[in-house]
Order: sequence, then C-alpha cells, then structure tokens
Amino acid sequence: MLHTVRSYRGMMTAPHHLASQAGLRVLQEGGNAVESMIAAASTIAVVYPHMNGLGGDNFWLIHTPDNSVVGIDACGGAAGMATIDFYKELKLAAIPSRGPLAALTVGGAVSGWQSAHTYSNDVMGGKLPMYRLLEDAIHYARKGIAITATQANNAREKLDELIEAPGFAETFLSNGIPATEGSFFTNERLSKTLEHLASNGLDDFYRGDLARSLATDLETAGTPLRLADLERHHALMVNPLEVDVAGHRVFNMPPPTQGLASLILLAVYTRRNVQQADDFNFVHNIVEATKRAFRIRDAHVTDPAYMNVDPASYLDTASLDAMAADINPKKAMPWPDIAEKGDTVWLGSSDQYGNAVSFIQSIYWEFGSGTVLKDSGIVWQNRGTSFSLDVSHHNALKPSRRPFHTIQPALAHLSDGRVMPYGTMGGEGQPQTQAMIFARHVLHGQSLQQAVTAPRWLLGRTWGSEATNLRIENRIGDEVISALKNAGHDVEIVGDFDEVMGHAGAIIMHPDGLLEGANDPRSNGQANGF
Repeated sequence: MLHTVRSYRGMMTAPHHLASQAGLRVLQEGGNAVESMIAAASTIAVVYPHMNGLGGDNFWLIHTPDNSVVGIDACGGAAGMATIDFYKELKLAAIPSRGPLAALTVGGAVSGWQSAHTYSNDVMGGKLPMYRLLEDAIHYARKGIAITATQANNAREKLDELIEAPGFAETFLSNGIPATEGSFFTNERLSKTLEHLASNGLDDFYRGDLARSLATDLETAGTPLRLADLERHHALMVNPLEVDVAGHRVFNMPPPTQGLASLILLAVYTRRNVQQADDFNFVHNIVEATKRAFRIRDAHVTDPAYMNVDPASYLDTASLDAMAADINPKKAMPWPDIAEKGDTVWLGSSDQYGNAVSFIQSIYWEFGSGTVLKDSGIVWQNRGTSFSLDVSHHNALKPSRRPFHTIQPALAHLSDGRVMPYGTMGGEGQPQTQAMIFARHVLHGQSLQQAVTAPRWLLGRTWGSEATNLRIENRIGDEVISALKNAGHDVEIVGDFDEVMGHAGAIIMHPDGLLEGANDPRSNGQANGF
C-alpha cells in the first residue's frame, strides 16, 4: 500500500525515481521549485528517453507566494520548408509518423528550461547556476542507468516502426535487438551535449555552435528543419486559462494545448452534482463530460494565431451549464470521435518558499520520430504528425505553425488556501486523469495518494495504443462495469494497474507549510520530500 508522502520544506514527484531524487537534491540545497524542476526535467530526459527529451516540447505553470500563476509555452513550430506541397510532392497522403519526415517541428524543451530559469532568477530569487541544475542529467547520461520495463517494452513493441529511423538502432538497440529491462544504458553524446549547454548557456541550442551542429544533423538525417527554424524559436510567457470549479480556481495552459478540454471536463462534471467517487455516476459523468470537452477541442483548438474563437468563451457559465445539461444520466452518448495519442512525462515540485511548479515534457509518441541526431544524441519529436495535409482542416500544416498538443499541466488554488500542482502523461487520458485526481481528492475527500492509486479509465487514445473505446481497470468492480455496459458504454476491461492509464502525480501545499505528495504506482517514480 502506498501512502501520501508528507514533509514541510520541499516536495518533488516524478515518474522516474532518479528524476525525483535530482529535483529533491536541489530543494535540499536551498534551490526553488523552478530550479528543482530544471534538474528533474533534464534528468528525466536521460532516464526516460522513450517519453521525452531535448528534441521535444514542454509547458510550465509556475505559482508564486503572491498567488500569481504564469505559464511558459515551449512549443516548437513547423519548419519553414514544411508545407503541404512539400509532402505531396513526395507522394505522401499524410505526414509520416516515424523517421526524419516526421521530425518537422523545432524542439522547444530547452527554451522552456531557459525561460523558467530566467523567471526564477528575476522573480523568485533563484541563484543556482545551470551547470549545477544539469549535473544529474550529465552524470546519468555518461555513467549509465538501468533500463526500465516501459522503455524496454516500447522499444520491442514499436521496433518495426522505428528500426529505419536514422540513429535509432545505434542508440537504443544492443546487437540489433532492443535491450531488456535492467540492462545498462548510456548516451555519451547526450552527456556531452548537456555539458556544452551548461558551459555555453541554453540559448546555444538555438543560436550558437550547438544550433549549427543540430541543424547540420537534422538536414543530413533528411528532416525539413534548418538553422533558421531554430534561430527564430523562443518560448512564450503566457497567461493560463482558468475556471471556477465548486469555488476552487483551476488553471491550465491555453491553446495550442488541450488545456481547455481539461477545464471544460472538470467544470461540467462538477455541475452534475455527483455525490461520491468510484460508483457508476462518478465514472459515467466524467466520461460524458469528456466527450463534450473533446468535441470542442477537436473543432477549434490549434495554434492560437489561427483560431477564430476565444477559448475562454467556452468556460463561461452559460456554455458549461449547457454542456452539463446535455448529459443523459443513464445513457452514453455515441463515441468515438477523432482521437489523438501521445507520450509524455508530468512532474511537480514545491519548495520551502511557497513556490510550486506543474510541468510536462514530451516527444509525442514513444521515441518520437525515432530519429537520433548523430553528434548530439538527441531524439527528435514527431509532434508535427498532428498536422493535416488537408488545406481546409483547422490544423492544416503551414510553415512556422505551432502544432496541437495533448500535453498540458494543471494547477489549482483551492478555496481553503491550499495549492495543488497535478498532472499526468497519456495522450487523451490526460484531461480525464486530471479530473479523476482532482474530483477524488478535492471534491470527494480521498487522500492524495489514494486519488492517484485508485482505478482509472481512458476514453480514446494514449501512448502506445490505437484503441478508442472505454478501457477501465478491473479494480473498479463488476457492479460499476455492468452498469456502464448497460448504459451503452463500449467497455474494455484491462489490468489492475495498467500502464496505458499513464503516470500521474500531485502535490498539495497547505497554508501552514505542510506538503503532501503522491506518485503513480504504474510508473517508475517517487514522491520525495524533506
């Protein structure tokens, strides 16, 4: 049985124990929540390379003691050469999901670290140098780690898709076959890349010697990315979206993420007046709220520069009331609609100064495009495969356009003064799991770890899966499953702690300084406090 972790000076939770420990070490040395997150984020890029990395994107929500919340959008746009005609001239009906032609968007992750570090120094009194923050990541890339089951399983199961991607076999296979769980894994090239960034500054990734090396390797590998694409990229400081949920202020990222869907889902569910967790009404109403939220997301959310609606308009009282009233309490709405999948890590941090961070980092699908750059050892994302080659599509491919993102971190200011960063990996499962954790803990009184451990379900796709039905862990109980089927839900029963449900986590900061942390038993992670 896992129990909620409690402490008073600092808390870190991550889906790999080495990343959690890296962040905790920074907190113990007096670093703040952002500094600890940079340490954990760089470390998890090394130790969970199938789920995230320097060639991907990330998003941040940062809470400070004055109760302000700022967002950082580190999403890379499409290459200048990445046009619909470019792919159609190659006789392609869609953007490939793997290989160099899937690597068509800039990796924004390092710019997110950079912007967060600047904010830490300018606003939060941060003092730790970048070399210290990248220390653990450099060490594990060079000295090695034990491969997790999830890395080994995904390399084996996706091998046919990835084997032809430049650099994949050299980096992730041993004698031509995927390494097994517990095998020794190093990435010396990535270690040198991280050292270079620590010495020369993170901006070198986009406008320095490293940028020129990356651009050369990206072109040689066959991607449409060039140096000019890296040079024009900058992370954005943004205002989060927010909504009132039963008197609590809940924050999430604006487009191009699906943060809007997460807020709609939770606000609609709250209007259904469900009295307790984990019965039929609990599951049914979250699932039905999910469908309403996803339909708005799929119709409108894209690069905000191309949106013709204000996403906040869907969070007004009238819109949310109408969606809640549309739910039949006893019958499921037909499904599926179009679904997305993704591959991600969520991490949370809180410090002794009253700061908190909710953070998410991704290379989209497991191992991203599979393309590993020759000199840097960086795995490049395939986030651009979410673009359409249909010129009339609301997410049509255009040069410099930012792609739609399933990933989005959540954070809440609770009505009693507590602050709650929370989130998960898992494609379409992210808004649903966020809602389950929040509802179970905040609305229905479960302990934080219980809310994360409790049985979960997933409507739609997530990383490593094409299914779009309602998959639910068998621990939910036969009575609930039977009632869901009778209501018309297309139910598939999965394992008791199935990894398809993602790797979630949460932290609670109490007004008196108490910190509570929870980590997902489905992951390789830890919640660590001191």
